[in-house]
Amino acid sequence: MRCVVFGATGYVGGRLVPALLDAGHQVRAVARTPGKLEHAPWRERVEVVRGDVIDATSVAAALDGQDVAYYLVHSLHQRDFVDLDRVAARTVADAAASSALQRIVYLGGIAPDGQLSAHLASRKEVGEILIGSGVPTAVLNAAIVIGSGSASFEMLRHLTERLPAMVTPRWVHNRIQPIAIRDVVHYLTRAAELPAGVSRAFDIGGPDVLTYLEMMRTYAIVAGLPRRFVLPIPVLSPWLSAQWVNLVTPVPRGIAVPLIESLVHEVVCREHDIAEYVPDPPATHVERAIELALTRIRNADVPTRWSDASAPSDPLPTDPDWSGGSVYVDVRELRTTADPDALWRVIEAIGGEHGWYSFPLAWSVRGWIDRLAGGAGLRRGRRDPRRLHEGEALDWWRVELLDRPRRLRLRAEMRVPGRAWLELYAAPGDDGGAIYRQRAVFEPHGLAGHLYWKSVAPFHDIVFGGMARNITGTAEHQEVRPSASQPRLGGT
Repeated sequence: MRCVVFGATGYVGGRLVPALLDAGHQVRAVARTPGKLEHAPWRERVEVVRGDVIDATSVAAALDGQDVAYYLVHSLHQRDFVDLDRVAARTVADAAASSALQRIVYLGGIAPDGQLSAHLASRKEVGEILIGSGVPTAVLNAAIVIGSGSASFEMLRHLTERLPAMVTPRWVHNRIQPIAIRDVVHYLTRAAELPAGVSRAFDIGGPDVLTYLEMMRTYAIVAGLPRRFVLPIPVLSPWLSAQWVNLVTPVPRGIAVPLIESLVHEVVCREHDIAEYVPDPPATHVERAIELALTRIRNADVPTRWSDASAPSDPLPTDPDWSGGSVYVDVRELRTTADPDALWRVIEAIGGEHGWYSFPLAWSVRGWIDRLAGGAGLRRGRRDPRRLHEGEALDWWRVELLDRPRRLRLRAEMRVPGRAWLELYAAPGDDGGAIYRQRAVFEPHGLAGHLYWKSVAPFHDIVFGGMARNITGTAEHQEVRPSASQPRLGGT
């Protein structure tokens, strides 16, 4: 069948596309920024088109000639996600009703009875809008998804690993029915073949029903950690819990709040009618799902992460006149005896466990400040310790451009009164060696933005100058000792 996937750059979409291809389907991947899919291992097997789910024209073009549309888009990382998801769902539903589309498949969340969190209510509403399009729609509702790189799993992993003893809210005793990402992809893939008369929501879940506390203790056992001691405190609200998650895990407050608000409810499948149409996959119990996720993390083989999805960005302002002359730039350039390829290897390995090559304490403090402000901080790390991919998250940056082996451009996703970029270049030297060029660009928003730049400018020689010196020094060191592992020069 001809399948179009909205959300192909996201956590689930990036895993669904190769599964659809392996099942023999043709795939059209829709992305706001097609370049983010440039390095996907399945890129040459799909048709990639530019599109935005709130743009009716691009949605209609994406649906043209397709049999099945997968809708895997959520705006959880944005404050007004409820309104955005409603508008996007209506745009896709209207376009689908006017097309020759045979089916819509949507991944939502299990919605228990009673007052729902904004997150669960929004997902339920999106499913209802798509079903109301008149096009046969399968809404697959899942609770917590366990898989390497999922937001729910990263929250579970960091809470359990970093806190041997913890004070917890009452909701850790609520029952949940997690499902492995491989099983989610199984149901999504097979949903393309549902009979034409089937248009409804289905609950999907794994074989285990347990409390969040039991899942944390299960994680500790699988990961080989000592037993975790937990003291529940009824007064801890979901909002307070989210602040704690924001500090301890890579999941920022903007995502942690709706996720935890959803955990206040018991999210357990109320039916398993999907089995009438789709055979169940081999049972993936919680222990096995956690083991598979940890294996991928240890092997640096995480194909997609929750942080892969990002808000659209405006272009880098290269000309000060672009914004009325108020663009600040810090440029550093150094010549090095290192080979250009050796220099590039250091550039591409920046961040994560390798740090940022200057003043580790300053980077760590800035990261904590960003976390307190609800930003990404430095804990998102990187997917692979050596190779980057365009569009992926790198600590508090986003890889906006990767022109291997010459240029790396990072867009800041930290909380600052403006927009910031960091560009790193490697070029051959005229008389051998290489030239390293580093450019930090900041476009301030209002007076606060100007004051921010002025306040940090005195430290730029230490931070940016030290970064340039240490990156070139590391490249030279690696050429002398190519078998040695790269030293850690900057803390995260």
